[in-house]
Amino acid sequence: MTPRLNRLLTHTLDLARSARSAWQARRRPAADGPASAAAPPGPATPAGGMGARWLAGEHHHRSGGRRSYRLYLPAGNATAPRPLLLMLHGCTQDAEDFATGTGMNTLAGDGLGWLVLYPEQSRQANPSRCWSWFKTPSQQRGRGEAGWLESLTRRVMAEQAVDPSRVYVAGLSAGGAMAAILGQACPDLFAAVGVHSGLPAGAAHTAMGAFMAMREGAPPQALRHLGPPVPTVVFHGDADLTVNPVNGEQVLQAALARWPQAVPSVHPHAATAHQLAHVQRLWRDPQGRPCVAHWSVQGLGHAWSGGRAPGRFTHPGGPDASREMLRFFQQCTPHTAPGTGTNPQDPPR
Repeated sequence: MTPRLNRLLTHTLDLARSARSAWQARRRPAADGPASAAAPPGPATPAGGMGARWLAGEHHHRSGGRRSYRLYLPAGNATAPRPLLLMLHGCTQDAEDFATGTGMNTLAGDGLGWLVLYPEQSRQANPSRCWSWFKTPSQQRGRGEAGWLESLTRRVMAEQAVDPSRVYVAGLSAGGAMAAILGQACPDLFAAVGVHSGLPAGAAHTAMGAFMAMREGAPPQALRHLGPPVPTVVFHGDADLTVNPVNGEQVLQAALARWPQAVPSVHPHAATAHQLAHVQRLWRDPQGRPCVAHWSVQGLGHAWSGGRAPGRFTHPGGPDASREMLRFFQQCTPHTAPGTGTNPQDPPR
């Protein structure tokens, strides 16, 4: 990326940040993303178990260099295989900010017993800490940032007790675009994908093309890249001025192209005193499992729907994207909860 385009990207993001409301600027607490390696003491854990931990580390891979990550390990029996959720932040964010805004450590970690992994983009790779979803090498398996993210995921799977059939990825904005790429590049690794305010895989191959796709949508040829079907859930606000909502529709269409026999249903929800109006569209496979979902949230800008203050790029008034993504991931994956023989729980409220 040229210095001029870097300045343009940074300026665009600065404008978006300046429009955020005052409550989003407050200092982040450590409730969902503690700065220490160990979480505060909690209830007694099962035999062989440990308390919750918020670990920090670095990972190096030949394709993507060295970057930092955070890993949330919930309390419980660390020897029982558990699901793993890879969470990809948006531009200018870091792991703690994203964990705070999405609440995933509480919902997925403490509530469901999942491991939650937060890679961090480096300022050396991108001054605004955007994932390089618009660079061709990073759109290919084993290369660029896609290769680094896959390598990190497999490292955590090797070091922790992870159920390989229940590894998921979700992201916001640039992180959402990278999540779409990983779902297409590594369908044997990720059981389902969540894309919030992102773009379809292959939407751009240059920095200038990235700005065009964000403003106008991806060119038609971006939707021609097909592969094995991977369950996909999409969230996008219809008032998003940073990433045109047409991109969310294109992520949807790319996913549906892999599920030609999926059966649709539409579920509109009127606005309430505490929640924005939204329309949920859901497709089920021939076995009745959810395979594709799209949530269009009226009046939502470029922000995580139902997010938690004071995490940045969040809107508390939308439907809870974190809870709904977790529900979708559980329902689209044929399994029972580990060690219980029962169906998985809904995320806690």
